[in-house]
Order: sequence, then structure tokens, then C-alpha cells
Amino acid sequence: MLKEKEPVNVDELLAKAKKPSGDAMELHPFYRGKIETALKCCVRDFDDFAIWYTPGVAAPCRAIAEDPDLVYEYTNKWNTVAVVSDGTRVLGLGDIGPKAGLPVMEGKALLYKYLGGVDGVPIMLDTKDPDDIINAVTMLQPGFGGVNLEDISQPKCFYVLDTLREKADIPVWHDDQQGTATVTLAALINALKVVGKEMGEVKIAFVGSGASNVACSRLIFGWGADPAKCTMVDSKGILGTHRKDLEMRKAEYVDKWHLCQITNGAGRKGGIPEAMKDVDMVVALSRSGPGVILPEWVETMAEDAIVFACANPVPEIWPWEAKAAGARIVATGRSDFPNQVNNSLGFPGIFRGALDIRARTITDEMCFAAAKALADHVGDDLNEEHILPTMDDWEVFPREAAAVAMKAQEQGVAGLQLSYDELFDQARQIIKRSRDLTHMMMDQEFIEMPAEE
Repeated sequence: MLKEKEPVNVDELLAKAKKPSGDAMELHPFYRGKIETALKCCVRDFDDFAIWYTPGVAAPCRAIAEDPDLVYEYTNKWNTVAVVSDGTRVLGLGDIGPKAGLPVMEGKALLYKYLGGVDGVPIMLDTKDPDDIINAVTMLQPGFGGVNLEDISQPKCFYVLDTLREKADIPVWHDDQQGTATVTLAALINALKVVGKEMGEVKIAFVGSGASNVACSRLIFGWGADPAKCTMVDSKGILGTHRKDLEMRKAEYVDKWHLCQITNGAGRKGGIPEAMKDVDMVVALSRSGPGVILPEWVETMAEDAIVFACANPVPEIWPWEAKAAGARIVATGRSDFPNQVNNSLGFPGIFRGALDIRARTITDEMCFAAAKALADHVGDDLNEEHILPTMDDWEVFPREAAAVAMKAQEQGVAGLQLSYDELFDQARQIIKRSRDLTHMMMDQEFIEMPAEE
């Protein structure tokens, strides 16, 4: 039965939800891009060009040739991440191509800089071949401190990531996998605290079996959830050993077939409504809604139900609909609703820590460390509509960075050795400088402000 709720103004909520898209169509052509290259060294007069370029630059070039690690001291490699995509799985829009995906990658670079103090460079690849992507990233390594793979369709995204993690000398991660999974785990840890349930006892329905939810399930199971109590749903129904279509293609869909074997201990069949019945939580990362999840399906969930409807740009079910149907905690991937579960809370701090310690990779254990730091940062402010920090609470990013860097040292994948306090102070200083620089440019009108409506 529907629980009694205060009436909501649906028209007003819908108008609010649609506003970011309208604003984006005005402001993207206004700025003609969201990032640019700016100098970080002084130019006192034109004589300085002899230092920064020829002939002076030959001296650091020779030094790096003799000791390649000096590239981290003499160039911006230490702080630069390539944001690489082929545009085949962009947000909830699907295969829209590399040009159409560029606004997303520019946005990613913006978030890297503002939230993590990291210089992100969008690189769109005009290929869908996974081996071409691997070769391109491998060849780009000398100029970058790390690589963020983004919006690459499955199953090739798993192959690309796994191969590059083995071959690359710098950290490579797929944010749709590891980033989303880290933040989702942090949100789940705190949501369970609010409703008073234990990780090992909850039943979870994962709606969507793409890169994001496959990674979410891996980290959530790694944190203690019981796979047999959980179900996964793809476009053809609930995963399980009954899915002969996946068994026949298990060499291609390795991760999905593995999930068929370890989840769905109850042997459920059907689709989303059958997967949601009597479960404690839904983690939905499927296709843009609304209407992908219906209120009547939420009604069938267990008491104190948790619904994470995280598809972008529109959640699988509107938050107010899920609440009216009985969900106690509702989260989405959007910043204009309470409880944003979005990888933007993860990747800036995680990569800040990986870069600061010169990590060679980003392990699941480093993601666990970031998730714990993210969950713990909420502290006494934890409640049904505040299960994670907001991006405005910027102190969480240096804490994530320090936690990740410490775990990298513990696992032996770090190139430097620093204390927690050193790492936290350094990350905080870098991130604060980036934020202050942006605000200064706005105040001094180097960044033009749009006209008020």
C-alpha cells in the first residue's frame, strides 16, 4: 500500500528537473567550450621564452633522457590525466559518436580541475575497435600521469580496461566502472546505517548489467554483501544459470556469465518487477527514465526500502514517485535532488591521491579506501536525505586522496612514500588553489558571467 505522504507539486518538480538541459543549450554555445589551456609559469618578459623554450629547455630534456623519472619533476605529467572515449556509451544516450561525446569529456575535465586540482585533457578516438583504443592509450602514456576511460560500451570496456591495467606504466581506470562503484558503495554503507540493516543480510536487485553495475556488484560483494541473496537484471531479464543466451557467449560476456553463476540463489526468473519483489535495495544503472522502474514495483520491496535510481540524464523513476511508493531512502545521479550518487564525488579525489603518490595502478582496495573516506565524512549529519557529502563539501576530496594514497603505499604500488598528513595537506592545497583560481577569474571577469534571466 502507498504510504501517506505530503502532497508534491509534480509540475514544479518536473520543471526543475528539465531546467539544467535548457540552461546547457544556452551556456555551451555562450562559452564555446568549458576548459582552456592557461600558463602556470611566469613570463616576466620575452627573455623568459629562452628559459621555457629554446635554448634553455634543452637542459631539462637532457636530464630526463638520463633519468626518465625526472619527467614528473620538470613537466606537468605528474598532474595530467587523459580523458579518453570513443563515444559509444555516452551517459544514457548510447552510441552517439566521438564528436557528440566531446561535451561530456570537457565536463569531466572541468570536474577534475575544480574538484581535484587535476588537469584533464579530453581525447576523443574515432574508432570502435578495442585494440585500437588500447594502442592509442599505450602510445599516449609518455605525456600523461594517468588515463580516465569514459563512456566506452560493454563488453569491450572490460577488455580495454583489464588489458591496459596490465600493460600500462601509469594508472588507468574506467570511471563508469570503478568510479561509479566506489561512490555507490559509500552511499550503500551509509544508507544501511540509516535503516539499521547489515550488509551481509540485505537483498539487492541490480537493475542494469552494464559496466557500472557489474563494477558496483563487484565492490559491494567485496565489502560483504552476499551474491546469492542478490539479483542482476539486463535488457533480457534476470541473470542466472538459466540464461543459455549468455552461456553460449560466455567467452565474450565473461563478467555477466560469472554473475549468472554467483547471484540469484533463489532462481528467480522474469524482469525488473520480479527482481525487485521483497528486496531491501535497488541499484539501478540502466537507461534514462522515467518509467523504467514503476511505483507499484517499489511497493513490493521490503520495509525501509532503499532505491538508487542513478541513470543519467533522467533517473529510472522520479524520486518523489519512489518516496510515495514507500521507499525510505532514494538517491539519484543528479545534483538537483537530495542524495546524489555520482562518480563526481569519487574520481577527482581518487586520482588526486593516485597522482600524488605516483601509483602505478588503481586497485579495488584503493577504491574501498576512498569509499570509506567518503562515507565517514558525512559524520553526524547522516540522515535519509544526506547519505553522502555534496560536491560543495570540498574537504572530502583531499581526504579521499590521502586515503587512496596510503592504501597504494600499503599495497606496494606507489612510487613515493609520504605520510597521511603530508598527502592530505598537499592535496588540500592543490584543490584549494584550483577553486580559488576559478573564483578569481570570475571576479576579475576573465571568465565572463552569463546574463541573468
